[in-house]
Amino acid sequence: KALGVGGLVSIGGDGSTAIAAELQKRGLPVICVPKTIDNDVHGTDVTFGFDSAVHCATEALDRLQTTGESHRRVMVLETMGRDAGWIALASGIAGGADVILLPEVPFSYDRVVSKILEERVRGLSYNLVVVAEGAAEEGKGPIYRDPKHKRLGGVGAVVARQIEQLAGIETRATILGHLQRGGSPSPGDRVLATTFGCAAAHCVLENRWDVLVGMNDSQVHYVPLDQVAGKVRMVPDDHPLMQTAQSLGICLG
Repeated sequence: KALGVGGLVSIGGDGSTAIAAELQKRGLPVICVPKTIDNDVHGTDVTFGFDSAVHCATEALDRLQTTGESHRRVMVLETMGRDAGWIALASGIAGGADVILLPEVPFSYDRVVSKILEERVRGLSYNLVVVAEGAAEEGKGPIYRDPKHKRLGGVGAVVARQIEQLAGIETRATILGHLQRGGSPSPGDRVLATTFGCAAAHCVLENRWDVLVGMNDSQVHYVPLDQVAGKVRMVPDDHPLMQTAQSLGICLG
């Protein structure tokens, strides 16, 4: 009030949405525009940033496939994804991974190694494994590079080490890290961000507040903020991408 702010357009992920919801409770009109590479904002099928991150991870897999094939190695790629494995799932399918490990599906090394050895018997000279940073082995929690501050990281190296020990195949791990968050946005993300921005501007002009601008079934829609704040959109078992991965014979843990 002291600043004369009449409303706020918040652009960000689930954290930004939660903060906006708190401001809305205190009387500030807000509109949320979902932006995060994790694609985990509740109330929308897609967030801008996600497509660019998937492009980055898929390109990395293309490069790892080349070196993996030439040295007959298993190549493990760790992507971002604390609670939701959208990046790992989409890039793993696009990049031809044999194994995709997600936070939503606890994995077993027996199943992972079995899949890798199965592909070797079929004549494949390399394997690609994609691991979301929040993925965890059955009966265990996620791996933190900084337990004190709950910063995830390092599961890719652990998975690579276990695969090498159990399968007897040379294995290497790569962590994409913040490369996924930077660089030039994809054309798809540019169009989506522009679409969301226009929709948010129309909300302001029409005095429509306390909503999240989302995209469902390729249509812009508006969700009441109190229905989405504080919720994380995880990968459901019956999602079409999960069904596609299963149809391709990809091991999901």
